[in-house]
Amino acid sequence: MTWNRAAARTDDPAPTDRPALGLVTIGQAPRTDLGPDAAPLLPGVRLVEYGALDEDDFTGPGEAAARRAVAPAPGEAPLVSRLRDGGSAVLGHDALLPRMERAVARAEQDGAVATLLLCTGHFPAVRSARPLLHAEPLVQGAVAAIVADAPVGLVCPHPGQVDDVVRRWSALPLGTVTAAGADPYAMHDEALRQIAEAARTLAEDGAAWLVLDCIGYTEEMRRVAVGAAGRPVLLARSLAIRAAAEVVSAHS
Repeated sequence: MTWNRAAARTDDPAPTDRPALGLVTIGQAPRTDLGPDAAPLLPGVRLVEYGALDEDDFTGPGEAAARRAVAPAPGEAPLVSRLRDGGSAVLGHDALLPRMERAVARAEQDGAVATLLLCTGHFPAVRSARPLLHAEPLVQGAVAAIVADAPVGLVCPHPGQVDDVVRRWSALPLGTVTAAGADPYAMHDEALRQIAEAARTLAEDGAAWLVLDCIGYTEEMRRVAVGAAGRPVLLARSLAIRAAAEVVSAHS
């Protein structure tokens, strides 16, 4: 697999004869936290990576204004994503939509035969010229097929998302749905502590399966959750990427 990242220098250009998958994050590219987990799932695939916030500057004196420009509207369930410097931003759907469409267009211009939106939140229609894969339905469909009617515990990045996450997942043919917040973009040890605590709480509340319901959760975080909860743990990023790999293979 070869990465072709927006806003990142590459000394070894990606071979253009490989089928390309676009990866569009709602934050900023490159998502250096994603590569180690994605690479084994995408052999022979060229990746072109862009972020909805690549054109926004979250450094220096303009940081506060940039954060206000993409913040959730009053009463809107927040989204959380990673910035290029490893920090995070709290985002709103309306502010993101035009930015996401521009990022998808850039991925398609770079030859992506399909593009995966790297967010498990729900979005209105995003315009694209080629297949556009939303992580949320890919992850939800896979989880529903795997767990059937077992009770499910969801770990999401922000406590303000818990009610919305429970509402959206409760519409699926699952057992009881519960959720807890744990920030995957906190400092490393703090993120692992929060994830362990959330996983343990959800298991104690009766969840038979856990889902780390954000692209920001890693394989290392999955292992921590399994150890804390003693339950099987499904990882949103790997479920979405495996499905996207199948779409790219169909075009190869």
